Amino acid sequence: MKAIAPPGADAMLLRLVESLEMEDGRWRARQGGWLLDSHFQPVFSFPHRRAVGYEALLRVADASGEQVSPLKFFEQLRSFDQQWAADRLCRLLHVHNFVHQAGDEGWLFLNIHPAVFVHGAQQMQALESSVRTLQSLGLPMHRVVLEVTEDVMSQQADFERAVANVRQTGCLLALDDFGAGHSNFDRIWHIHPEIVKLDRSLLRRACGSPRIARVLAQMVSLLHECGSLVLLEGVETRDEALLALDVDVDMVQGFVFGRPVPGMLGPQGVSDEIEEIWELLDGRHADTRRVHAAQIAPYREALRQAQERLAGQALPAACAELLALAGVQVCFLLDEQGRHVAEPLLPPGVQDLSQDPRFKPLGLAGEARWARRPYFRRALEEPGVIQMTRPYLSLHGARMCVTLSVACPTPDGLRVLCTDIDWMS
Repeated sequence: MKAIAPPGADAMLLRLVESLEMEDGRWRARQGGWLLDSHFQPVFSFPHRRAVGYEALLRVADASGEQVSPLKFFEQLRSFDQQWAADRLCRLLHVHNFVHQAGDEGWLFLNIHPAVFVHGAQQMQALESSVRTLQSLGLPMHRVVLEVTEDVMSQQADFERAVANVRQTGCLLALDDFGAGHSNFDRIWHIHPEIVKLDRSLLRRACGSPRIARVLAQMVSLLHECGSLVLLEGVETRDEALLALDVDVDMVQGFVFGRPVPGMLGPQGVSDEIEEIWELLDGRHADTRRVHAAQIAPYREALRQAQERLAGQALPAACAELLALAGVQVCFLLDEQGRHVAEPLLPPGVQDLSQDPRFKPLGLAGEARWARRPYFRRALEEPGVIQMTRPYLSLHGARMCVTLSVACPTPDGLRVLCTDIDWMS
């Protein structure tokens, strides 16, 4: 069985189609002594708890039939034209295998070399031929996700034109390996990718550091704000899967969910593995909430009592019991504009809150305004309800802390009473 090129195919595509042949129910391609094959790895959506796409991965055998790295195949190509043709052949092969095995839903993720992306997307006849090929095979362009790495950004002017041309085909763009090397958000703002694939190195670092895990969660949140879905690749263990779910990525890919295989379709419907990850995370969060609630309870109660005393006592007297608790860094009272109405209060016996002289200029900052801080804004939105922040670096003492805050009426008007507490995790 031979593949057939669509009408109007360009000369290169006609040659490449001749390289495809059906063997054992799958398409393969021959290039000289090399045999090229497609494997597919599922991409799972955490919220949907099922596979929503598959990444096509190249497998190569040499003339002796031994499996070799795809890199070895590409390294022997002597010119850019050969590289472009080989890159294009791989995608042609993957598309044929995908439509032969897949159903009517799900994305096909296709890798493309950065230089080939920039060059090929500006060859309009070749681009149009590729689109017609997919259409003739029954694969609409909106089910195709082209993965490009950040290397493409080095060719700024050509890159802009390439992106514009590719977007007109209706496919999605994914920025691959984000977080590896010198990644920065400038690339996100230029390419506006529908999907950002986070490099496994970020996951590895986050698994070893709660601080980096919090940063990763904020990075995911920022990528969402930029208008991108977030896919975390290289998830190989349950602990990594738990962290991926906890930082709120949209999709995951990795050995714990499925290895690359010649046939892509596994069990349909909800993934038992992902359902178990959800249950594990629910249990872990419940345990964490209980521990944190028990740790914070004395500070909440002391802040509540200080709030009540403010109606008839000065700030130092009202906060005396709160300041006596171990781990309290500072207490302070703000007006409705976030300004201090009195000097911040230190625990008994503490003369200087800053334990690191490098942060001495921040000091107690009694003249500062904190109106943009979440603990201030949330307290004003819900007067009388004690608020608690996520962990952050305190500007009072250059230590990790959480801030408890509550808005309360006083004889002088509405005030926000706050206390910074050493973070205990």
